[in-house]
Amino acid sequence: MKIVVTGADGFLGWHTRVRLRALGGFEVSPISHEDFAGDALEQAINDADVVIHLAGINRASDSELEFGNLAIAERLIEALKATGSDASVVYSDSIHSASDTPYGRGTRGAGEALQAWGTARGAKVTVARLPNLFGEHGRPNYNSFVATFASRVAAGEMPEINVDHPIPLMHVQDAAAAMIDAIAAEYEGILEPHGTSLMVSEVRDKFLEYYDVYRTGDIPALHNDMDVALFNTLRAAMFPKAYPFKPTPRSDQRGTLVESVRVHGGQGQTFVSSTHPGFVRGEHFHLRKIERFQVLSGRAVIRLRRMLSDEVIDFEVNGDEPSVVDMPTLWAHSIKNVGTEELVTLFWAHELFNPTAPDTYPEPVMITPEDQA
Repeated sequence: MKIVVTGADGFLGWHTRVRLRALGGFEVSPISHEDFAGDALEQAINDADVVIHLAGINRASDSELEFGNLAIAERLIEALKATGSDASVVYSDSIHSASDTPYGRGTRGAGEALQAWGTARGAKVTVARLPNLFGEHGRPNYNSFVATFASRVAAGEMPEINVDHPIPLMHVQDAAAAMIDAIAAEYEGILEPHGTSLMVSEVRDKFLEYYDVYRTGDIPALHNDMDVALFNTLRAAMFPKAYPFKPTPRSDQRGTLVESVRVHGGQGQTFVSSTHPGFVRGEHFHLRKIERFQVLSGRAVIRLRRMLSDEVIDFEVNGDEPSVVDMPTLWAHSIKNVGTEELVTLFWAHELFNPTAPDTYPEPVMITPEDQA
């Protein structure tokens, strides 16, 4: 199945593409805002089965908000008509489309235009009215207040609250899942996935609590999926500056003791592996799992790459200087034995391993043949 994703480089676009990669079986054609100006849009749509339309304007003048979003949808419709496409379209609308504001009128008009095209063409159109989205690698002062709060707390600052009120929130991966599931179900019409309502102050207080516990390497109490999603958002804001954590060894005549993980509530699973010199473990990524690496003996390089990019970060670690590195979600990661002796590593995850839903997706860290060697 070929899926065109417009707004592919945006916050929701990146998360949607990563999820499609994790699921596998899709040919994904990313379309940026710039591609709307040329014929790249028509070329991509020509043989597409589905278009996930995420491109839009959410920070601009009133006129751009009202008419710009409609213009983008009309440009997509123009391309669909020019190619004779009957691809299914999933449009990421907002719960704010019901409001009588420039943004609300603009996004509502875009959805109505796409639905009118679908009716005339006999194509399925889904309008997904999404709540306020948050998640890893959101842009502070742009994507959501959650991204701004995470960035400030990660920097040791106190976020300011102008007005405290409840806001329906949804992790961006859940939004991506809802839209992808709509494709599989051949859904048509209005889709309204529900978020979780939190006070602005609740989000701030959770981040402050998590940071206070986590800055020394402890894992805070995470009571539900929303807590895990918020914690992963904060971890992304802290990465890589906060790592590795350096637990303090305690030695006496008997030997040395060093802590690995302290969890302030919740489940988890720990295991230990040995790795021969020159061999690599990992080469995968997670969408939600919190995973910790700690080398107990030997020398290793922990290597991470942000998904859909060539941004790679290395940590050199060894058993003589105890270090803890937690894997951020949506980053491919590996650990390689670069020493001459056996590498012994402790791994910890915040959830029990479920073979039917392991949340582990194969992905090489180094993306060129030379780097893989």
